Amino acid sequence: MTAPSHKPMDLTDWSLLVALSILWGGSFFFVGMAVRELPPLTIVALRVALAALALAGLLRLLGTPMPRDRRTWAAFFGMGTLNNLVPFCLIVWGQTQIASSLASILNATTPLFGVVVAHVLTRDEKMTGNRLAGVLIGFAGVAVMIGPAAWGGLGDRLLPQLAVLGAALSYAFAGIFGRRFKGMGVSPMVTATGQVTASALMLVPVALLIDHPWTLPLPTPAAWGAVAGLALLSTALAYVIFFRVLASAGATNLMLVTFLIPVSAILLGSLFLGERLAVRHGIGMALIAGGLAAIDGRLFARLGQRRSASTAKG
Repeated sequence: MTAPSHKPMDLTDWSLLVALSILWGGSFFFVGMAVRELPPLTIVALRVALAALALAGLLRLLGTPMPRDRRTWAAFFGMGTLNNLVPFCLIVWGQTQIASSLASILNATTPLFGVVVAHVLTRDEKMTGNRLAGVLIGFAGVAVMIGPAAWGGLGDRLLPQLAVLGAALSYAFAGIFGRRFKGMGVSPMVTATGQVTASALMLVPVALLIDHPWTLPLPTPAAWGAVAGLALLSTALAYVIFFRVLASAGATNLMLVTFLIPVSAILLGSLFLGERLAVRHGIGMALIAGGLAAIDGRLFARLGQRRSASTAKG
């Protein structure tokens, strides 16, 4: 029987989740540089293809073989479809018609979908009052932090907004689907390599067919550097951490990274790009912290114990 995955995360899990949010928050910087010279699908294809090559090379150096059986590779392709192919294409298409700030808010619905999907499809990640309340508070924090201006286009272009919501739903299903790799005895490193390899095999032909990259001007070193950072840091390393946290903390806890990504992106912009923090950023981060505390549950449990002890003494 599977051990419960809704247990509170330990310090290692929280540290890895924060690291993952930094790596994925930094991807916005890399994409912002690369998109000046390369079309979106080519960037996505290069991202997963270079990440697959890097991880395969690392496994070779470590002497770790890749699985060869059909069952495992079918799971890799399923994960690649749910975690990369579907959401990447939906988000890329959606962001050609809606602002990135609105897309970020819509993408932050991933934990909301995750709580519902996990409740329906799993036995050990059922919805609780604390978890649902925490997810709603965290989502409110993301909305406040990004700002009211982002909501201006809500409802104007329904299809691209539904596309980004579809991507969030796909991520939620991916989190549940990816739980199987732990039971199959596949390590996080091998899982990360397999799913990005499968994604590359699916996405590279799409990019070749649509973007015709051989007709594009040769990218500058800055663009290649951005693609390398996106592939090696925000994809290869990020997915090793992703599957490590998924195996130890469960799908619902893992999806909380969606709340932390805007925090990381804004703090990185403040530290390295000189961007100013607004009051709403502090309020939003406080709400996100409160939502995460509610989901974790330990802080509220301790407060409840202290209250009970005080009542008993009185």
